[in-house]
Amino acid sequence: MCLGVPGRIESISGEGLLRRGQVSFAGVAREVALTYVPEAKVGDFVVVHVGVAISVLSETQAQRAFDAYRELEGDPNEVCD
Repeated sequence: MCLGVPGRIESISGEGLLRRGQVSFAGVAREVALTYVPEAKVGDFVVVHVGVAISVLSETQAQRAFDAYRELEGDPNEVCD
């Protein structure tokens, strides 16, 4: 089962439909499509599902998600590709 995983945007490249970002998941960076979150900027937290950012989170919301993963003994670095 794949879940949306929060990560922090480290850098952004491209524009419009080709907008992409390097997103860090607890220190592991992956390239992610940012098409659905045009408002996202470097430093923002986003929820990523199958390589696509689907929403922007506040830092508090992201921390709650990280805490929930730890409670469930999940690994926030596991992102479905």
